[in-house]
Amino acid sequence: MKKIFIAVILCVLTACSNEAVISEKHPYTEPKYERVTRGGVTYINDVLIVNKQIGLPPDFNPGENRYAKMKLNQMIKVAKKDNQKLVVRSAFRSYKEQEKLYKQYKAVDKNADSYSAKPGHSEHQTGLAFDIGSETSAKDFTISFGNTTEGAWLARNAHKYGFIIRYPEGKTHITGYQYEPWHVRYVGTKIAHEIFTKKVTLEEYLGLYPKDVTVEN
Repeated sequence: MKKIFIAVILCVLTACSNEAVISEKHPYTEPKYERVTRGGVTYINDVLIVNKQIGLPPDFNPGENRYAKMKLNQMIKVAKKDNQKLVVRSAFRSYKEQEKLYKQYKAVDKNADSYSAKPGHSEHQTGLAFDIGSETSAKDFTISFGNTTEGAWLARNAHKYGFIIRYPEGKTHITGYQYEPWHVRYVGTKIAHEIFTKKVTLEEYLGLYPKDVTVEN
């Protein structure tokens, strides 16, 4: 009986010892990020990324992403059942369209870079970004949209349909853009859920901050 008891004790001690060794041999490692460029378009872990530092070529012209638009329509339909009347105010924009828009903003506002992307650096050129508004609110394209019932609904539910609030509040030092509660970007439900849960930006999720991102003034 004593021999069996001793054997059990030795087994437990050995297991604990092995567990300690395993923990030392396999410490926590940072996530890996695979960055590739295809046709001038940058992907990190297969996620298309465009921001102030990473651009798109002028001839990148995919149009509106059909699957993203389908998920958007699905979200708008569900929102309507919750008495939230969401509408799409802006979707795909080509390089040339963005170039024209950017010049217009810059001509009248020296701070235009805080809310308008240079041509080749707009998410709208990906076909995966949409500006959302309300049928009834006069606060579209303003920070105050986030305080409307539609804006609050969008912030709570967008991730369920694969969308993120691309430029969240308090993250300008990372994204380079002011808070835009109306601007959503499709990334898929899995990634959107992780970003929503962790309360991070797409840059942070893809390992672009703080090492690789330098915010422009």
